[in-house]
Amino acid sequence: MGIDLHTHTRHSDGTFEPRESVALAIERGLRVLAITDHDSTAGIPEAQATAAGSGLEVVPGVEFSAEYEGGSVHVLGYWTDPEHEEFREELLRLREDRVRRGERMVELLRALGYPITAERVREIAAGGSVGRPHVAQALVEAGAVPTIGDAFSQELIGTGGRAYVAKHALHPVEAVRLIRRAGGVAVLAHPAHWRDGIPVPDALIEEMVEAGMDGIECAHPDHPPAVEARYREMATRLGLAATGSSDCHGTRYDPIRMGCRTTDPEEFEKLRARRR
Repeated sequence: MGIDLHTHTRHSDGTFEPRESVALAIERGLRVLAITDHDSTAGIPEAQATAAGSGLEVVPGVEFSAEYEGGSVHVLGYWTDPEHEEFREELLRLREDRVRRGERMVELLRALGYPITAERVREIAAGGSVGRPHVAQALVEAGAVPTIGDAFSQELIGTGGRAYVAKHALHPVEAVRLIRRAGGVAVLAHPAHWRDGIPVPDALIEEMVEAGMDGIECAHPDHPPAVEARYREMATRLGLAATGSSDCHGTRYDPIRMGCRTTDPEEFEKLRARRR
């Protein structure tokens, strides 16, 4: 009975409705599923209502896309108070910036000769938090690139690319502190992927721990065994929970990942015990 603590719905850059994520989790025999959309908690009520009485626990979560020295550092927050004013205001600020950022990237792409529109990007996002994968999908539909991954290049919307636009983002340490102030627990997502294929600096991870970080996502589809082992050792050394997650985005990436990486039950209880 697995515990998957990192999944996305159509409220960010996943393709499933929250109810579809819950149905798949039940089908795959999961015991716990966290909904962790980028900068949004909008999918959680539907997921929890769908799971009621099924035996599946839905953990409320969010994924902050923080920034450090030009690279993204993703911080997962669990069990935060959705009514916490500062927390809600920051999520709203991030979502509004995502819309403006998407529109600006479309403008740059059109100036480069790529025939996509902001309207189509918003349609792909379907009311969810706009992200680069939605712009990438529009490029695929327009025949500009063969796959979503190909859009993340220096020619197009890869970090520092010709149509890349920086976003408003918290410093990772401040993301941890905000999650804590909102009563939640903070976990560093997929630490092996930071900037240009190199991992999040160990010194930054230690700063985040000093700020109150509670765990590290050690098991992830993009972490080979040696990398996972390194972060499990780090979690033990720093007194953190060692989590595992699929980072499922529905059908956006093949195959559908849900449940392919999971969290050990004892590590999940360690994380739960750190709720505030």
